[in-house]
Amino acid sequence: MQQNLQQLYGNIDIYLFDQLLKGTYDNCHKILDTGCGGGRNLVYFLRNGYDVYGIDPNLQAVEAVKALSKTLAPVIPLTNFKVAYAEDLPFNDAQFDLVISSAVLHFAKDQAHFESMLHSMWRVLKPGGYLFARLASDIGIEELVHPLGNGRYLLPDGSERFLVNEQMLLQYTRGLNAQLHEPFKTTNVQNLRCMTTWCLQKV
Repeated sequence: MQQNLQQLYGNIDIYLFDQLLKGTYDNCHKILDTGCGGGRNLVYFLRNGYDVYGIDPNLQAVEAVKALSKTLAPVIPLTNFKVAYAEDLPFNDAQFDLVISSAVLHFAKDQAHFESMLHSMWRVLKPGGYLFARLASDIGIEELVHPLGNGRYLLPDGSERFLVNEQMLLQYTRGLNAQLHEPFKTTNVQNLRCMTTWCLQKV
């Protein structure tokens, strides 16, 4: 059974899997994974007839996701997968039903970079479409992170990340004129780091 689940869904983000189980994306057809890596979040979509696209700044990652797509969904053009940056997406406005951003936004260099990535993803999303974002936050470990300037922090696990908090996410949600279709969910990994799920719909 475990092997079958792995084959069906890959090493998918558990909160993205949660949205699939809830049927949130049942009417989504055109999917973009920004920062797709080797395609860990795309196995289900590739297996089930979605029109899948992906970008990553790492050439090796893009080659890996192309190989995955060629195996699981040979009808998808390999040109759907490109070396690109989240803040400069090579796609037209309002093109996608779902944009996935898993562990990408917290690599922002500063707030301006964060906003540039966010608005780029929002630009390519169709009205009524969904943004699934999972990113590092200080929610629950506010006293344990150390500011480095420009919105970046040193975390107890030794990593450096751009961190958001609940107030920031609510402000960005309002600024995008977006709708939260799920409450924020934050996973605290033994007070070493926290990851928050931010699920938006474009109204």
